[in-house]
Amino acid sequence: MDSFVKWSNFAKVVPYAELFKEGLIVTVLLSLFTVLIGFCIALVLALMRMSNFCPFKALALDKDGHQRESGFLAAVGRFNPLAFLATAYVEILRSTPVIVQVFIIYYGVFGMIDLPGFQLFGFIKFSRFFPGVVALGMNSGAYLCEIIRAGIQSIDGGQTEAARSLGLSQVQNLRYIVLPQAVKNILPAIANEFVVIIKESAITYTIGVQDIMSAVNAVKGATFVIVEPLLVATAIYFCLCFPTSKVIAYFERRMSHGDKR
Repeated sequence: MDSFVKWSNFAKVVPYAELFKEGLIVTVLLSLFTVLIGFCIALVLALMRMSNFCPFKALALDKDGHQRESGFLAAVGRFNPLAFLATAYVEILRSTPVIVQVFIIYYGVFGMIDLPGFQLFGFIKFSRFFPGVVALGMNSGAYLCEIIRAGIQSIDGGQTEAARSLGLSQVQNLRYIVLPQAVKNILPAIANEFVVIIKESAITYTIGVQDIMSAVNAVKGATFVIVEPLLVATAIYFCLCFPTSKVIAYFERRMSHGDKR
């Protein structure tokens, strides 16, 4: 197998341009769906972590009906199962490798589910693409959770008080007042997560997703050339990520100017 860069080897890569084109489409779709799923998961996790659901609060009351400040029963009374589950989810997924999570989702979860065998756009295998999206979406949700929680907490509490005085429920306040402002604040961070996912999505080729790295693997197996297809893949990832990051930075500056009074 050739381990040196030779211009003549790039000619061997050219016949596989269609594979790289399909890999590019798969990578972009994978990243888009991952961020969408990750945002939905992160929003639920953020609300769970910010909830005040303490079902055992009554156990923390003493015989006079006063709240205990310390002790085992006081800790039980303050226990929030929703926040605990959300925190456990975030810490576990942020503390384990993505490739391990991808393998667990693909082999451990979807290995027991008979997914449809059709192909999206004629070349994307749904049975491999969908588990990859779910695995990356779950991982992305763990990182976006803290971003969304910080965005929600950045909204002035006085607006919530004003919403209550107008008779809005907690859900209405969240939907019409808090979330629109929070999303505006965290939009650059979410867009940056999209760029990160473009690069991290390369890991899904290990479960057969036909992304850019899958095209590299196919060229390597057919031509016994490895460095040149890797350089092509590097150029494609650069052309995806660099302009996207610059566009994000541009809109971030525009949004920050709009906030100045």
